[in-house]
Amino acid sequence: MRAMILAAGLGTRMRPLTDHTPKPLLRAGGKALIDYHIEKLAAAGICNIVVNCSWLADQLEEYLGDGSRYGVRIFVSREEEPLETGGGIVQALPLLCEDGGDDPFLVVNGDIWTDFDFASLRDIHPVAGHLVMIKNPPHNPQGDFALGENNVLAEKAGANEGTYTFSGISVWRPSVFSGFVCGKRALKPIMDAAIANKALSGQLYEGHWWDIGTPERLAALDAFLAL
Repeated sequence: MRAMILAAGLGTRMRPLTDHTPKPLLRAGGKALIDYHIEKLAAAGICNIVVNCSWLADQLEEYLGDGSRYGVRIFVSREEEPLETGGGIVQALPLLCEDGGDDPFLVVNGDIWTDFDFASLRDIHPVAGHLVMIKNPPHNPQGDFALGENNVLAEKAGANEGTYTFSGISVWRPSVFSGFVCGKRALKPIMDAAIANKALSGQLYEGHWWDIGTPERLAALDAFLAL
């Protein structure tokens, strides 16, 4: 399995911290945020990792190198302007499935921190995609999707019961993205289409998970990791 770390965002909500530093290189617990993902992926035996970058891309590329210091191979997918999640995956697709097959790949948002075990996803073979869900955090109380029977995801209903938030960790088939041309593209419509076809599965994770969307949340994570 290959993996992609989404790291091309502008980090607007993190300013002024991201004025001169790309968000994946902000530090918590004595490490750059992206180090945690790469180290956990390596520990899970996932050693071919694609990282997309755009804002202050030179800094991120120089920091990562070829991945050898982590014991992995890192491939950079550089975007002249951020292509959003769907567009970033489409551009990186040749790096995620070199043999042209349809073996699933893992995607993780660069601006989260979690103790989720990526190795648990190596045996996931979804119809289209598989999302790791979490209980709704304070910043997303309505949730994103409902987790139904047989772990099939559905659009959320009126009530919030059984509705959870997408963690930013997912597994996808390359064929889901192979028909798109390169360009800016959101992931949500792709998820919605998969849900309509009952082809998007999910699982609930109840361990530690942080969305590092503001300087305050970064500071809170730093304090947590210092415990």
